[in-house]
Amino acid sequence: MTTALRRGIHKVLFNSHTLRGISTTVCKQSDNKIQYTITTESDGIRTICLNDVKKRNALSLNMLKQIQNDLYKESDGLRVIILTHNGPVFSAGHDLKELTSKEGRDYHAQVFATCSTMMSSLQDLPVPVIAKVSGVATAAGCQLVASCDIAIVTDKSTFATPGVNVGLFCSTPAVAVGRSVPRKVAMEMLFTGNPISAQDALLHGLVSKVVSEDTLDEETMKVANKICETSKSVVAMGKRTFYKQMALDRKQAYQLTETVMVENLSITDGQEGIKAFIEKRKPVWSHDEDKVH
Repeated sequence: MTTALRRGIHKVLFNSHTLRGISTTVCKQSDNKIQYTITTESDGIRTICLNDVKKRNALSLNMLKQIQNDLYKESDGLRVIILTHNGPVFSAGHDLKELTSKEGRDYHAQVFATCSTMMSSLQDLPVPVIAKVSGVATAAGCQLVASCDIAIVTDKSTFATPGVNVGLFCSTPAVAVGRSVPRKVAMEMLFTGNPISAQDALLHGLVSKVVSEDTLDEETMKVANKICETSKSVVAMGKRTFYKQMALDRKQAYQLTETVMVENLSITDGQEGIKAFIEKRKPVWSHDEDKVH
């Protein structure tokens, strides 16, 4: 990596006291040698923890592949995925050492294709994905936050797309960021590389909730546990439909969702929820999409 590249990344990650007061451990460290991720699952909640702390959880090709594998690990009881990190940086984006001429165009194409596939997977999965952030998220790391369904972050977290400062415009991060925040906010982030605060990220729609560092775990689990109380099949149908209709114009979106509402009513859990409400009892979900009419 050239001196200019090092300075550019260092400036984004460490100036303006962005790391002051941020916990250096967000989830358990591995007892063995460093792994790209540490994945655990309990009570329907899978936690994927980015763990390449020395490289600031850079999204190297190996890291991207590992996250993709973790996302699609088979589990019948899976209801929610939480994506979090070890160290003070959620992710610094792509590993710039993999993006030099030495690696070549074919390797670069593989990196970005793998990244796009993984980012798209977050919204293609049938279960909600929550980003849990206590630190800095830059470039493709910011893209990762923007690609999750929900993002719960600490008040010390910051977000940036600083590629322009090192000669690599954040075009792929712009896909996710530009669909999360207003266009002019996205353009300022992309053209200047300047970081925005957690509160500004909340104001502009990049994140869902800003909490104190000592309540991050609790607040994230509240959301995850609430999702676990609902029907898996209904949530999957709702998530799938949400992203489909967002890509349509208003008239087409209503046409699509009208049909989905009727389909929702025709499955077991659609009727079970209504019956439970009428009978003033807690619903007993089947979590499947079997039709009752």
